[in-house]
Amino acid sequence: MPAVRPKKQLGQHFLNDKNVASRIVESLVASKSDFVIEIGPGMGVLTGELLAKYGDKLFAAEVDSESVEYLKRNLPNLTPNLIEGDFLALNLSKKLNGNLAIIGNFPYNISSQIFFKVLENRQMVDEVVCMIQKEVAQRISEKPGTKTYGILSVLLQAFYDINYLFTVNEGVFTPPPKVKSAVIRLERNNTQHLDCNEQLFVKVVKAGFNQRRKTLRNSIRSAFPNVELSPKFSDKRPERLSVEDFVELTNEVERLSK
Repeated sequence: MPAVRPKKQLGQHFLNDKNVASRIVESLVASKSDFVIEIGPGMGVLTGELLAKYGDKLFAAEVDSESVEYLKRNLPNLTPNLIEGDFLALNLSKKLNGNLAIIGNFPYNISSQIFFKVLENRQMVDEVVCMIQKEVAQRISEKPGTKTYGILSVLLQAFYDINYLFTVNEGVFTPPPKVKSAVIRLERNNTQHLDCNEQLFVKVVKAGFNQRRKTLRNSIRSAFPNVELSPKFSDKRPERLSVEDFVELTNEVERLSK
């Protein structure tokens, strides 16, 4: 059977190393999950092992029609649970009524959007194991006080424990990407709700990092013109703040905005 042509517009880089595929699949625990969903199975290098491990608990979302046909031919057991369409447009709670584990070799160009969708559905999504661009993986798993710590670091770490698992070199893909990749694991923590206005929390985090070279006094004022921060926060830069600090900052912004 002919292989699927990688499409640049879809950010497709097909993994061709079975050892790496096995390490990724083994990294998924999914002990609490009713379903496992693979994002962008492509030519099924992960999918075959996932099917053997999870059977009809496995679903897959694929936007590329050529990949869909390839998967139907080569992995017919997946066909009843193969979702033809864009994962980002999927209503997860309507399609899969239960707890989810998500796995996949995420297209670089939409990985951040996938993580925001995970956050929107965090009450369902127990776990994520994914391969993404190394730089993004480092940013997400980074701790406060580093240059790469940013918006996604804070928002994801508020609700997930994140582990950087291993680095993946360019040569195990077709076509090879221009950057290294990495596999990370997100596991849902015990935080159901933050001790602040959660919508405002997102705005405050984004405001802080949108001008990350400035102190919080200036970056927060750009988004909340009437807010004069207390000395505790005013001279700090956003990368110095933990999730708990941002919760406290959000409460301060809300109080001072009234």
